[in-house]
Amino acid sequence: MTAPKRLTDLKRNAIIQAAISEFRTSGFDITSMDKIAATAGVSKRTVYNHFPSKEELFAEILHKLWASISAQAEVAYRHDQPLRGQLEALLRAKLQLLADDNFLDLARVAIAAAIHSPERAQDMVARLGEREEGLTLWIRGALADGRLKPLDPEFAAQQMHGLLKSFAFWPQITLGQPPLTADLQTRVIESALDMFLCHYQA
Repeated sequence: MTAPKRLTDLKRNAIIQAAISEFRTSGFDITSMDKIAATAGVSKRTVYNHFPSKEELFAEILHKLWASISAQAEVAYRHDQPLRGQLEALLRAKLQLLADDNFLDLARVAIAAAIHSPERAQDMVARLGEREEGLTLWIRGALADGRLKPLDPEFAAQQMHGLLKSFAFWPQITLGQPPLTADLQTRVIESALDMFLCHYQA
């Protein structure tokens, strides 16, 4: 890698870190690209060279956060492994993300920003939805292998995400409750697995 490339990467990372700090402190609407540039120690032109808009920058932050956590436990469907064990690994990775303080803080920022702009909300939800595709792909694999009853993979995946988020996302976002303890995480996962497999396993 050349020195200019390394410098570009360093500036990009500085912009992302500055944006995380500003979004968490001030919220989406108040945070300006000027402020992000000042905090990052770069020019506003440099910020716009990397990110054409504040929305693009915010989406990149959420994507990077998701990828850094979920990539550690990416689970592809395996026809030779029990369904329950595979699903459990996927759900534990999801709960790991939902327990991350940075993710929760940025999710609060995103929700607050979305309330004031339905168009922005649709865009952010669509972008985040792309990062929940892993479970949908796994369900499609199990369905094609004949191990699940006929179902809509996207609908079933959304059901599963809803089971987790009702305990490990919305109470923390809206009521300020603490992240789930390890024991409660296990209880939530086991219950979700029981319901999902009881209803859908062939």
